Amino acid sequence: MKVIILTHAIKRMTLVLLMALIFVSMINISTNFEQVGTHEEQLRQLEQSAASWTETISQDQMRQKVVSKIITIIDAYNRKLSDKEKTAIAHEIYRMSLKYDNLDVDLICATITHESARTWRPNVVSPVGALGLMQIMPYTGMFLSEMEGVQWTTAEDILCEPITNVRLGCRYLSMLIARYHVDGGLAAYNGGERRATRWLASGRDDKYLAKETRGYIPAVLKLYDRFRN
Repeated sequence: MKVIILTHAIKRMTLVLLMALIFVSMINISTNFEQVGTHEEQLRQLEQSAASWTETISQDQMRQKVVSKIITIIDAYNRKLSDKEKTAIAHEIYRMSLKYDNLDVDLICATITHESARTWRPNVVSPVGALGLMQIMPYTGMFLSEMEGVQWTTAEDILCEPITNVRLGCRYLSMLIARYHVDGGLAAYNGGERRATRWLASGRDDKYLAKETRGYIPAVLKLYDRFRN
């Protein structure tokens, strides 16, 4: 009788131990799966980080390449600017090309080159009173400054500061190109919107443009093509 009871007790203990072993094994298997899942998630995160980092490096390389190109253009017309000034201007032109879909650095540089009489001097003043790299008239500058949230002081202070001048000029040029396309926008930038509207409505009959504007459009576009190529 005692042997039978002992046998049953051993069987129960064996069953309990077996169940315990099964339970522990299940926990280990679950833990391993969780670890695998964690490792896979970490791998995905690493891959995403690597892709993001690669894209950032690529964008930075492109930015440096474009900035270097702009500095080369500036040097072709004005070697008196300091490296700091040229770099600041180049970065602002690059930033404007990203901000406005209808502008690129070559068009901006072409406009500045012609507007500044190929001097790239930040304090250049035209006979009619337009100031700075993009030759902005004071009343136009006041209007653009308000739109850009720039506190207006004097025309010289605002429009002869090259970064602000590029910022305001690019906004104005982008607005005009959005309304009149590239050639019409250039016509409006140089000769006013009224003449540009008449010129486009006439099928681009140059009699509706001022003499200066007739030469201005092809001159800027020629520089644009040269810089692009």
